[in-house]
Amino acid sequence: MEKLALKEKIGYALGDTAANIAWRSLTTFLLVFYTDVFGITAAAAGVLLLVARLSDGGLDIVVGMLADRTNSKNGKFRPWILWSALPLGILMALTFTTPNFSYTGKLVYAYFTYILLMFIYTANNIPYSALMGVMTSSHQERTSLSSYRFAGAYLGGIITQGFLIYLVMFLGNGNKNLGYQYAMYLLAILLVVFLLITYFTTKERVLPPTDQHTNIGKDIKDLVTNRPWLILLIIGFLFVTYNSIKQGITVIYFERYLNNIPLTAYYMVALLVVSMIAALVTTPLAGYFGKKNLFIYVILFSVLTNGALYFCSPTNIAPIFTLGILSEFGAGIMPVLFFAMLGDAADYSEWKNNRRATGLFYSAGTFAMKFGGGVAGAIIGFVLTAYHYNGMDPNSIQGAIPGIKLLMSWIPGIFGIIGVGVLTFYPLTRNRLDQIELDLKARKH
Repeated sequence: MEKLALKEKIGYALGDTAANIAWRSLTTFLLVFYTDVFGITAAAAGVLLLVARLSDGGLDIVVGMLADRTNSKNGKFRPWILWSALPLGILMALTFTTPNFSYTGKLVYAYFTYILLMFIYTANNIPYSALMGVMTSSHQERTSLSSYRFAGAYLGGIITQGFLIYLVMFLGNGNKNLGYQYAMYLLAILLVVFLLITYFTTKERVLPPTDQHTNIGKDIKDLVTNRPWLILLIIGFLFVTYNSIKQGITVIYFERYLNNIPLTAYYMVALLVVSMIAALVTTPLAGYFGKKNLFIYVILFSVLTNGALYFCSPTNIAPIFTLGILSEFGAGIMPVLFFAMLGDAADYSEWKNNRRATGLFYSAGTFAMKFGGGVAGAIIGFVLTAYHYNGMDPNSIQGAIPGIKLLMSWIPGIFGIIGVGVLTFYPLTRNRLDQIELDLKARKH
């Protein structure tokens, strides 16, 4: 087995700390920022989130193919992390900046900054994700690397979800507009620093077959005929939608249903600490159950415990925390398995077709995250609108409480249950992956 040094695993993990400073800011705070601070209606914000996430849908594939064709002394994927770091930080800050425009002007500004942010996020995150697939050829070591990666991702969540609310209150001194703006400046600096650390501490080792020639048509054919990848594409969309609905409604749930906005940070940090633990125990659990079976088990566990939140009253703080933590333990394992399994799908493609396009295969990860996150934002916006929620009108809040409770509990669970059904068709078992790994090594010697 190709063992990776601890320093390299931690360096790689900090790249997802950076990505999650951006991602968690968007999934957890952007909707409430748009509706309660920027002054956009819930319906308009929901449409904006969906359109912006889908606007660069084809870009995922393009970036994946371009990254696969990048040849430099620093590798195929690492250069993309380097050049996109600073633009990503700048655009994240601009997205949470509130210029004094008319309502139409605000919408135009929001669309422009958010869509451009998604473009740069794609250019950064697809090569970053693909980097995991070429740091080692061992599918077991890749699972371990994925565990470190998502421990780093959840650290980014702790930084964002644990401190952003307090940074907004402290730096804004009562002015949420300035609070969000200044807080994002600080987080953007951290984001850029972490991405630079990733660039300087990682190394690419797995190369395509030496006789492989550039052929876009064959790459696309290999992709769309790869059954494991197609199933993972659907799974990625479903579990990201599940998690994004839960994350996107949390601030509103605590502020409007529990009437305790400061408690939100404690809740989110508790969940993220559990997620870090879940990420670090994924490797031994996957070794015992197998990745496919473990994925099914954790989805069912997470959905059932999360659904029970519907029955909690505003005073049931301990049960809410307990159920949320239990649900998040399962949810925290899902992305670890997903991104490790994308590497397995790339191995399967090389084994079957004697061609490797790692960046293209990992484009499914970013596409699923953006599409699932966009659908989740739209669902939250539409459900809140159906219950006549208006973040600028306190009188509308009470009538929207049933919708807020459903969004926090059973509505995301629908996507999880569908995911369990889809996973039953996933063909790459542990024994088959072991054989694929041995066959690929034999070809290269």
